[in-house]
Amino acid sequence: MNRKKIAIDMDGVMADIEEQFMDWYEKEHGIRVPREERLGVLEPEGFPDKTAIKRYVYTPGFFRTIPVMPGAIEAVKALMEDYEVFVVSAATEFPQCLSEKMEWLNEYFPFIKWTNIVLCGDKSIIDTDYLIDDHCKNLDFCKGKPVMFNASHNVNQLHHTRVMNWNDVLDLFEKEKEPVV
Repeated sequence: MNRKKIAIDMDGVMADIEEQFMDWYEKEHGIRVPREERLGVLEPEGFPDKTAIKRYVYTPGFFRTIPVMPGAIEAVKALMEDYEVFVVSAATEFPQCLSEKMEWLNEYFPFIKWTNIVLCGDKSIIDTDYLIDDHCKNLDFCKGKPVMFNASHNVNQLHHTRVMNWNDVLDLFEKEKEPVV
């Protein structure tokens, strides 16, 4: 039996990049800009220093040290019981990103085979039954069912199925398994 395929984004879904941005900004500037103050605003525009985010993503160690999104490890393991899971990340833009993301995945998600990791530039090439992502630029072109993982920057985007956290992801996919009567 062919299992359905789920593609899961890293930054903002498996990896809490918002927390990383807030932490790095606080270390550099001495102020913490909470998520609530950045609702509906793209990441670079959500901080007083508009150049900070771009600097961070080009800094060695940034992607390697992102905290894991709460519940992600357990939820991905659970999804793998019934679905074929792929990690899909647009990782080719920043020079150090590829190796740092692989090291991060090997530390936190060592149970995901290397053959199920896709580090790419344009996610429109992905052809899975589902895509869990936090950006409409990826979800709008999803060939399967798009699932938007909630983030500060996407709160005003209402045209995709939204999940607030990994518990919601598990609930959604449990319902997806139920036969339609």
